[in-house]
Amino acid sequence: MKLDSSRWTATLAGRRVLITGAARGIGAALAARLHERGARVALAGLEPELLSDVAAACGTAPWWTCDVTDRGTVEDVVGSAVQELGGLDVVVANAGVAAQMPVLGGDPSVMEQSLRVNVLGVYNTLRAAGPHVSHERGYALAVSSLAAAVNAPLLGAYSASKAAVEALGNTLRAELRPWGAKAGVAYFAELDTDMTRRGFGTEAASAMMEATPRSSMVFGVTPLEVGIDALERGIARRSRRIVAPWWVGAVLPARMAVQPVADRAVQRGLRDILEVARNEPVELTTPQPDPER
Repeated sequence: MKLDSSRWTATLAGRRVLITGAARGIGAALAARLHERGARVALAGLEPELLSDVAAACGTAPWWTCDVTDRGTVEDVVGSAVQELGGLDVVVANAGVAAQMPVLGGDPSVMEQSLRVNVLGVYNTLRAAGPHVSHERGYALAVSSLAAAVNAPLLGAYSASKAAVEALGNTLRAELRPWGAKAGVAYFAELDTDMTRRGFGTEAASAMMEATPRSSMVFGVTPLEVGIDALERGIARRSRRIVAPWWVGAVLPARMAVQPVADRAVQRGLRDILEVARNEPVELTTPQPDPER
């Protein structure tokens, strides 16, 4: 269903929004959409050339190169965004990475890096921005995933990190309530982004997609616009839960019943697929700075 843009423009106009992971994918598209609706956006990410282009398309929005795993840098960026925008109404903790990793025999660094970026990065962002959105119009959004609720082979690191993001968002919701602010958690199935294409571009992931019955587990990749429509609507409403595509909303409350079905659906050829994954070199979907520098 096409989103009625006029319905949310008045609500979003003038809203001061900081988005992490804004150089590409969901973050870049969301920044463009909110700018189009009259919001004032500030951007943070790791890729300065891409960020500069996104910022230029958003009316020369302020932007900063930011490693969200560096707490001090995040605090500085949030402070600068507050100064540039004259305050903060919305923070979208969107920065994240993914890479396949079998729990047994997979590369431990994938788990470590996923937790650093997806969990500590979201925590650092919410911690720094939280005091600034603690007002009647304030809203904090943690971008999780359907993978937080329904877990599949090869996605142990990603699923674990996104489950933690879900917990952070739910906890923050209660903690912001005394100030009249709200918090939400976003859950997406596979959207058509660079992250999705890179994540599924491995030999093991491709083999699993081919072996898994489509009707049981795989619903295909959803156009990015569907996710951005959901985010626009959810931010305007300050929703506690944002989902895309629509069926994710039905899966979340049924997660305990869905998981055994998902477990059975992926068994075909799984032993061989896991062996391929254990021997296949992988990189995070977004290269990260050297943590020792």
